Amino acid sequence: MPFYDVLIYLFLLSGVVISYTTRKLTLAGAITGGLVGLLIYKGAGYSGLLMMSFFFIAGSWATGWHRQDKLTIGIAESDKGPRTAGQVLANGGVAALLGAIAWCTPQQAALMQLMIAGSLASATADTLSSELGTVYGRNFYNILTFKKDRRGLDGVVSLEGTLIGILGAGFIAIIYALFFGLGCPVCWVIVAGATGNLADSVLGAALERKHMIGNNAVNFLNTLIGAGVCGVLMMIIH
Repeated sequence: MPFYDVLIYLFLLSGVVISYTTRKLTLAGAITGGLVGLLIYKGAGYSGLLMMSFFFIAGSWATGWHRQDKLTIGIAESDKGPRTAGQVLANGGVAALLGAIAWCTPQQAALMQLMIAGSLASATADTLSSELGTVYGRNFYNILTFKKDRRGLDGVVSLEGTLIGILGAGFIAIIYALFFGLGCPVCWVIVAGATGNLADSVLGAALERKHMIGNNAVNFLNTLIGAGVCGVLMMIIH
């Protein structure tokens, strides 16, 4: 076994232990997170691991940013507790599945790696736009009716939050470019992130508000759409 693989496995194991002991994740959530990270690494190498790490770190930071203000205006729970395995799979399950496909079928690796980037760009855009848009947004609108609505509700967006989401997707695209070079696919990752974030808001307004699906399902579909956008663009343009 290559030495660098051992280091990565130790890194993933330490992430499992730290996320559980600090109550970021439940035990099942921590183990699931480790397996998700492993599959992403096996399919996309260091690029996938770095994109996943950026999503986790940026998302955790954004969730805690101005948390007291969010609590004051009622758009954050006072104690959400550790995240579950279902929540981990909702955000990283699609990327993990794509990583497994890339690992098992190397001839599809390039496509799968691009789709992993699209999936994580979408997850990043959604998290940052939701958590920071509620802080920095000025006017909030229902994504379906375009009428003013209360911030923090499912399907409510702001210009500031949308732009922050695109910026978040841009960071994932930069990481992708560092490993695979500049080119059209880098732009596709940003488009995928923005599209997935938009779809998340539409699903939130149309279905989640009516309790037809839950937040985990919305997040999973969001990342699936982000991956799909990159896959479709790759097949159409190439």
